[in-house]
Amino acid sequence: MPERFNVKVNDALWERLPVEDRQQVDELVDAGRHIQAIALMRECTGLPRPDLRDCVDLLELRAQALRDR
Repeated sequence: MPERFNVKVNDALWERLPVEDRQQVDELVDAGRHIQAIALMRECTGLPRPDLRDCVDLLELRAQALRDR
């Protein structure tokens, strides 16, 4: 895993998403719809809204996890 990822922040961000939204994010990532996945993450996590960099990092981690399954 690249050092630039803040795993604790990304785990916390993932945990803030409701379960049904996590599934939808994974479906969007799997379909290559990354912008929509990031928009969903930012929209569904509540306040404070996560910054774009954290969402992109989480997206990359989810993409890797989905490829590895």
